[in-house]
Amino acid sequence: MTGTKKHEIGRDDIMPMADYARDRTERRRAVVALKRRRRLEVGPVCLFHFESYETMWAQVHEMLHIEKGGEAQIADELAAYNPLIPKGRELVATVMFEIDEPERRQALLGKLGGIEETACLRIGGETIRGQAEADMDRTSAAGKASSVQFIHFPFSDAQVAAFREPGAEILVGFTHPHYGHMAVMPEEVREALAEDFD
Repeated sequence: MTGTKKHEIGRDDIMPMADYARDRTERRRAVVALKRRRRLEVGPVCLFHFESYETMWAQVHEMLHIEKGGEAQIADELAAYNPLIPKGRELVATVMFEIDEPERRQALLGKLGGIEETACLRIGGETIRGQAEADMDRTSAAGKASSVQFIHFPFSDAQVAAFREPGAEILVGFTHPHYGHMAVMPEEVREALAEDFD
């Protein structure tokens, strides 16, 4: 992405829905290709989707297209999805635990309370602790984790510089006692995510 990065979707960024519907297939194909370079499997059942202005723009338009709420819906969608756009010194991930079998899913999520507080990213011996999206409780009072988590990873300038180094070894994962999995970020993903920083 060239030029100034956008950190927020404004009302002026929303296309007329008739135009979006006309171009929807092509736009969805493009966003699938974009997302492929922004995802990382961690352990057997977890997928990190690193968000961007473009992925959230697509999500807002999809919600408006599907729900057909018109002008009245726009403000709610912007309020929901703008916080997930990286703000220049962070990465933001939608983290999904994907288990098809309901009983197995229930059993695992029942043991993963607080997992959002154990998300981390490691670069060159430094650990960046994830921060769960504010104003969202992703673990129930009974200790059951949600299957979808929204996690911010705030970076210092030095950590951004280390992340941008070609070939940098970056680990992503959790230190939770029941899901202590880490994954090495592929170079293609690191390159794509490096563009999220100002």
